[in-house]
Amino acid sequence: MTARTATPPPSAPAAPFGTVFAPTMAVARFDGVAWSAPEVVPLEAFGVHPGMHALHYGSSCFEGLKAHRWPDGSVRPFRADAHVARLRQSAARLVLPVPPSGLVASLIDLTVEAAAALTPAPPGALYLRPTLLGTDVSIGAAAAPSTTAILYVLACPVGEYLPSRPLTVVVECDTPRTTPQFGVVKTGANYAMALGPIEAARARFDADQVLFAPGRVVQETGASNVLLLDGERLLTPALTDAYLHGVTRDSLLRLAASLGWEVAEREVTVEDCLAWIASPSAELALTGTAAVVASVGTLIVDGQPHRVGTPGTTSRTDQLRQALIDIQTGRAPSPWR
Repeated sequence: MTARTATPPPSAPAAPFGTVFAPTMAVARFDGVAWSAPEVVPLEAFGVHPGMHALHYGSSCFEGLKAHRWPDGSVRPFRADAHVARLRQSAARLVLPVPPSGLVASLIDLTVEAAAALTPAPPGALYLRPTLLGTDVSIGAAAAPSTTAILYVLACPVGEYLPSRPLTVVVECDTPRTTPQFGVVKTGANYAMALGPIEAARARFDADQVLFAPGRVVQETGASNVLLLDGERLLTPALTDAYLHGVTRDSLLRLAASLGWEVAEREVTVEDCLAWIASPSAELALTGTAAVVASVGTLIVDGQPHRVGTPGTTSRTDQLRQALIDIQTGRAPSPWR
């Protein structure tokens, strides 16, 4: 979907990422039989019953994607089809009513159209949050799924998600990121599980994130996949059901391969990471929709800090980031259009 606006683009908001909202949202409801037609409504608090299934039994999931302003003034979501597919996968795993692909896509398109004028110029973007909630009213339904649901899409004009400086990341070798069978589900409980270790790492090390590696096998951070870079090599943990299959991760792997890089997906251990970053030319990066690609400057393992990379050298992380942003913002041809 392409939305156009003739008005000059606004600056990205200075407020924290995801706290400034567009004044409208797109919504559809499932009554147990059929989905309602999508509609755009004012963004306002809507009433929910205190006994709603999502509040008690975790029947909720969401997506996060961005729409970008192009040089011709149009605003276009990036790889919306992949995010629609992942939302439907999450809904199926949670035994929620699975919305049709076309319905989800229509809600995203309506949201982008309504909020196009609010979309900042690059590196800002319009962050989109499709959300699906089970709405059955029952606190006795712990062993039954919700048969009704509401699906809506929020929009937030945003700037950068992470600081521009290299990040400090603590490796957590005991606590898993989430439960193995639900790692591929984008649901709030997965993020809540990561909060304790992240807060502990901030308090002890002033860390930015935690890289979860239960049994010393690397998975992902609290909100991002991980990449190891060196020269024209890229290594990343192979996908399993234990962690999220990032759309940005997939985009970067395809992009690196198209540049002629050697791309490998396999099990990666903490010891593999330490051996990799022992090279002064090696890099470690976090990747996700909000973060895009961000450099790690310090990796803390078993309480000991390890410097990553050589300050001042040409960064493969920055190269990949710029190449992806050029595609997202229409400055370079896209393999996904």
